[in-house]
Amino acid sequence: MRHKPSVWQWIALVVAIAFVADWFIQRPDARSRELNALIEQQASPLLRDYPYPFRVLRVEESTAIMGTPRNVDVPAFRFLGLVYPDLNVRNPQDPDFIAAQATLAGAQTEARAIVENAPGIQSVRWELDRHWLTAHGIDVPAD
Repeated sequence: MRHKPSVWQWIALVVAIAFVADWFIQRPDARSRELNALIEQQASPLLRDYPYPFRVLRVEESTAIMGTPRNVDVPAFRFLGLVYPDLNVRNPQDPDFIAAQATLAGAQTEARAIVENAPGIQSVRWELDRHWLTAHGIDVPAD
C-alpha cells in the first residue's frame, strides 16, 4: 500500500527546495570566493571580529561588488543598534555612538583596501546587503 504525502510533507518539500534555490542564488562565484578568502587571510583582529561580515557579493569585470550594512535607505544607526543593543543610537553626539560609527567605517575601509589591492580588481562598489539585514530583523525598503 502506497502512502499519500500529507500537506505538511509537501510544505516541507517546498520549503527545502526554496532554501536550496536561495543558497545557489546567494552563493558567490569562484572569483568572489577567492576575494572573500583573501579578506579572511589578511583581516586585522578588528575586521575579523566585526559583527558584520564584509564580503564580496560578486565581481563584474574589474569591479568587486561588496556588501554593506548601511546606506541612505538603512542608516548606520539602525545597523549599530542591532549589533550593539546597549548603544544609545538616538544621540548622535554620544561618544560611544561616535566610536561605534568610527569602528564600522574602519572595518569597511579595511575590507575595501584588501579587495582593491587584489590582482584584477580596480574598484569596489558597495551594495546594501539586504539578505543579511533582513535575516537579522532589519526591514529594508524595496529597490
